[in-house]
Amino acid sequence: MLGDVINSLFELLAGFLILNNCRILYNDKRVRGVSIFTTFIFAIWGYFHLFYYPSLNQYLSFVGGILVVSANTLWVILALHYRKKFKNKT
Repeated sequence: MLGDVINSLFELLAGFLILNNCRILYNDKRVRGVSIFTTFIFAIWGYFHLFYYPSLNQYLSFVGGILVVSANTLWVILALHYRKKFKNKT
């Protein structure tokens, strides 16, 4: 149980940090110096965690994982949107 609590705290912290990246991307409206593919892979890994954590009865980590996968997915969507928008302007 302690492992689930500790991991869930890391998941929640990561989720809020990724949401901060989403906020910055939304404000800047430009993707520069960051690989969209890398964040996409981490989003896919997060979706796997939504399957994996319940199989280990780690429900607190599952909740944190929801935040991480949602934030990563949001970031990828924003990045693709702004990349397309920026390419159309040049």
